[in-house]
Amino acid sequence: MAIDLPENVVVGRLDSLASWCRKNSLWPMPFATACCGIELMATGASKFDISRFGAEVFRFSPRQCDLMIVAGRVVMKMLPVLQRIWQQMLEPKWCISMGACASTGGVFDTYCVVQGIDRFIPVDMYIPGCPPRPEQLIQAIIDLQDKIQLEGTITGREFNTQSRQDRKRALIEVPGVVQVDSARSPMA
Repeated sequence: MAIDLPENVVVGRLDSLASWCRKNSLWPMPFATACCGIELMATGASKFDISRFGAEVFRFSPRQCDLMIVAGRVVMKMLPVLQRIWQQMLEPKWCISMGACASTGGVFDTYCVVQGIDRFIPVDMYIPGCPPRPEQLIQAIIDLQDKIQLEGTITGREFNTQSRQDRKRALIEVPGVVQVDSARSPMA
């Protein structure tokens, strides 16, 4: 039994509609601390124009954002601020780790630089490079939009999973496991 619908009626799943709205209205929260921040600013400029992808509204209030872009190195003193901003953002929220320093600590293999923000907050997309080009950030946003379209539901049940709500391993040491790099040990 077929139903004749007028031309101006679109039929679809409500989950798909909600995902489409989410993916095309990302509001980034920039957390730019170093040279990657310059590339992040260039992405919002007229040459690259991130507004073509629905992510031009850079907000500096975490309660208005749903995408955190961590660009550059994060030191231990800034880590509580980063975590607080992440916790203040409303669900659904996503994170992009931009550059080698945010993803792995980069060339700064020291005690004060965080060796990857994914130890402390969940990261959805990684952008390699030192610093990465604006085109790479745009591609990461497009990939994130594809991910949002595929996983989204109207009730947001994908964000209520236990792994999403658990605290990250941060500085927790596993009992009985000792990892010592003998080349860097002061006792060697």
